[in-house]
Amino acid sequence: MMVLAPSKINTFVTANHNMKKILVTGSNGLLGQKLTDLYRTLPDRKLFASGRGANRHPEKHGYDYIELDISDFAKTKEILELIQPDVLINAAAMTQVDDCESDTKNCTLFNVTAVENMAKLCATLNIHFIHISTDFIFDGTIGNYTEDDLPNPLSFYGNSKWEGEKKVQQHAQHYAILRTVLVYGVVSDMSRSNIVLWAKGALEKGAPIKVVNDQWRTPTLAEDLAMGCYLTEKHEAQGIYNISGKDLLRIDDLVRTVGQFWNLDISLINEVSSTTLNQAAKRPPKTGFNLSKSRKELGYEPHSFVEGLAIVKQQLERNI
Repeated sequence: MMVLAPSKINTFVTANHNMKKILVTGSNGLLGQKLTDLYRTLPDRKLFASGRGANRHPEKHGYDYIELDISDFAKTKEILELIQPDVLINAAAMTQVDDCESDTKNCTLFNVTAVENMAKLCATLNIHFIHISTDFIFDGTIGNYTEDDLPNPLSFYGNSKWEGEKKVQQHAQHYAILRTVLVYGVVSDMSRSNIVLWAKGALEKGAPIKVVNDQWRTPTLAEDLAMGCYLTEKHEAQGIYNISGKDLLRIDDLVRTVGQFWNLDISLINEVSSTTLNQAAKRPPKTGFNLSKSRKELGYEPHSFVEGLAIVKQQLERNI
């Protein structure tokens, strides 16, 4: 069900025909909310945010919200034909890695089939399709991956995202695939957690925690990923781009840094091997991205991890 009736959407589209129209899917998620924060402030962009269920962003002005489940092809087609956006940023996906291992049907539906449908629609309607992918398409044997390195996913989730990438390249005429790593940040209603919020919350409880010491990532501030989407859209860039943080950290060092930043007891951190956790899906040991291409072609420059934590701290204090 749409929040805006088709007639009202047509009114909005007609009234703003001189503005570049951006449609964001998955706008209730972490990245989606950061994209809403960014695009609603830009005077030369018209944002249509969309997500499953009601709009969870606390600020309702400066953009229009549409209820949209990307797995519903007929509704997706209807919305794209009505709005006719210049750009579609797909921030919707099934991202719970272990859930994807057990619920392969829905994982395929959201990460492959829906992506293929959107890619085909974007080709028909001449829409620039910006699709978000992941470091989990790699097996993690080398780390510091470039855009040209060959994917070899270890999990069903990773494979679904790799298959989604291939559908975009096969069907979309104008596209960019943005690969990212371990996104963290704060949504206004605190409905979404991530490794930074988990680490802070767990250490604040004062009980010992187990953290893996055999995985490396370049954690990505959600605002940086949103900016990467904007820069891609602004430059009308095409192809594959790495959009992540710039600091390569072992997971236990990442959690230790969080603890030190908030002056928490880091002696509670017990290092363990990932093989002891009995997770359903296998994780790549060492990913992290080389950002040379996105820096050169897009002007992308992410915050350091500590700078990102400072931004998170400010946002948490505002929410108190």
